[in-house]
Amino acid sequence: MQLRKTREKKEIYDIDAIIYCLKKSHKGIIIGKGGELLKKIGIYARQDAERMLDTKVNMQLWVKVKEDWQENDNIVKKFKGD
Repeated sequence: MQLRKTREKKEIYDIDAIIYCLKKSHKGIIIGKGGELLKKIGIYARQDAERMLDTKVNMQLWVKVKEDWQENDNIVKKFKGD
């Protein structure tokens, strides 16, 4: 997450987020037909982030397949914030 100023000198956060899933078939479900579900996820996530941060947010989402990610302590620690 990085805070920057727009051309109009307004603050905006740039957020890059990865959604991990266990299987390639899950990735397709999360993205949805033509990317429609991922777009909705991004809209709702951005709106929540804007409410929490009290400023505009530019959010980029990626969906990646990472089999057994829940067994990987390094990844789980990132989610916990350890």
